[in-house]
Amino acid sequence: MLGMMFTEKECKEFDYLLRKEMDEMLLDMGDRRLDGPVKEAISRRYKIIFRMYARIAPPRELSRYATGLRMQR
Repeated sequence: MLGMMFTEKECKEFDYLLRKEMDEMLLDMGDRRLDGPVKEAISRRYKIIFRMYARIAPPRELSRYATGLRMQR
């Protein structure tokens, strides 16, 4: 396990980066032009990023991105 300490500003930036990355992945998952293996890779990556985000996000924000996990099935 790796531990890191962030300032408040760094934590907000990290939050922003994770949210934007998940938003992009959700858009990609909705793209009908992408085939199965590509969507599967995006789905695996989304789950990893979501778990990282879950450590710092408030519950209201977390539920917004948890719906993305259900969309992938």
